[in-house]
Amino acid sequence: MTDATAQIKANYMALTSRRRLYGGLTLLIFVLLMASGFSIAEDRNAGGFWEGLHRLGDYPAAVLSEAWEKRADLPMLLVKYLPSLIETINIAAVSTLIGAMGGLILSLLATRGLARWPWAIPLVRRALDIMRAVPEIVIALVLIFVLGGGPVPAMIAIAIHTVGALGKMFSEVAENADLKPVDGLKSTGASWSQQMLLGVIPQVAPNYLSYTLLRFEINIRASAILGFVGAGGIGYELRNSMAWGPGRFDEAAAIFILLFGTIVLFDQVSSRYRNRLTEGTQ
Repeated sequence: MTDATAQIKANYMALTSRRRLYGGLTLLIFVLLMASGFSIAEDRNAGGFWEGLHRLGDYPAAVLSEAWEKRADLPMLLVKYLPSLIETINIAAVSTLIGAMGGLILSLLATRGLARWPWAIPLVRRALDIMRAVPEIVIALVLIFVLGGGPVPAMIAIAIHTVGALGKMFSEVAENADLKPVDGLKSTGASWSQQMLLGVIPQVAPNYLSYTLLRFEINIRASAILGFVGAGGIGYELRNSMAWGPGRFDEAAAIFILLFGTIVLFDQVSSRYRNRLTEGTQ
């Protein structure tokens, strides 16, 4: 073994050892933070975690027990809460549509080589970061305070977050687009919007649609969660049925069934179409 080879091997082993050391220290710090965080949460909690752990299954057992006793009423309850489920799906659909359109426009303005105003790229990207960073529930709470409860605050809150999330993903897809069609259109005197519409969108449309369908799944769950803070939809009905406690657990079970079935259905449908768009599979 030559001196050069030995030196390379020694450097490699030293680098490997250093990486392992850094990895071990990072893991140790993570474990210490988790332990300290759990200890602080345990002290501040109204009840101890370990003392209440054995009661973890009490609530699901009570819901299932009452739902089984009143199983004859289940079909009627499913029909009763179907309009609320449709409202939740509508919130998710409208917010996804608005978010996808906003994300499409901002993504093109945030993509190097495609942006109409290159100097504005950092500003647009920071705007997307802010919209993506603020949780939907925080935006919804502010809008509920201003607009009152209902589906509109939920739709706006989810749409704002969707613009930030899809804008980021759309921009990453657009960065890999072939610029030759854009240059060809530019040489003919096409406007910026025509260059994007004819030269870029046809290339990235399958991935854009795939990400939009994926976001629609996420938004269905988000719209149900926002119902717990008074933003309408089936989540609002679920909160009410759970808050009443025993006596309305059968309603909570019916809502759980509707919500779970809807999420599974749209997950399967969108997954199938995403595979067809991105991979050409059936």
